[in-house]
Amino acid sequence: MDLKKQAAQKAATLVEDKTTVGVGAGSTIAYLVEFLEKAIKDGLDLTFVTSSFSTLQLLQTKMLNIKASSALKEIDIYFDGCDQLDKQLNALKSGGGIHTHEKLLASMAKQFVLIGDEAKLVDDFDLKYPVVLEILPQAAAFVPAKVNQLFEITRWLMRMNDKKDGPVITENGNYLIDVYFKKWPDLSSINPVLKSVSGIVETSLFYNMANKAIIAGEEGVVVLEK
Repeated sequence: MDLKKQAAQKAATLVEDKTTVGVGAGSTIAYLVEFLEKAIKDGLDLTFVTSSFSTLQLLQTKMLNIKASSALKEIDIYFDGCDQLDKQLNALKSGGGIHTHEKLLASMAKQFVLIGDEAKLVDDFDLKYPVVLEILPQAAAFVPAKVNQLFEITRWLMRMNDKKDGPVITENGNYLIDVYFKKWPDLSSINPVLKSVSGIVETSLFYNMANKAIIAGEEGVVVLEK
């Protein structure tokens, strides 16, 4: 069994009967859905909510019970992967560009659990990963100029659509900007400073949000807790 599948199998053991389960995106989450589908067949009563279009399609294919996040005030547990996480369970989620919805579900959850393999766990974030900003289209010129004043950055890139001319458009109708730091500032300062800038909707830094992380390695699966 590969490491992602091991992590997903362990994550499934945290899910109790009659709960609402939030799930993000990625191959580890797909494995988790498989394990939870089996648990449902064994008698568990579960409802799902997801931040991901691809995961939504998977849940629909399996004909599982799904609710929209807009219909819920809270969820019991939310699982998601990440690009990297540190020992304090702060996480970067740069890849999918759906971090605003992911962060909403993480905030709604009584428990937010990160899952992945040991390559994701680091002492300090690498500079190769950006903080992704979801921004209003009207702030496309203003936000990068303002961020450059506030932090030492090497570069910023607007995400462009490789299927058509123009930028990537989020599910909220906004743009995405990848911001690369020259060195990581104090993590606690990043979100408050960035979100004080008009036009920035949300960042992809999940600071002080996760309760647990399930990490699979060559020597087994470990559960890290806040």
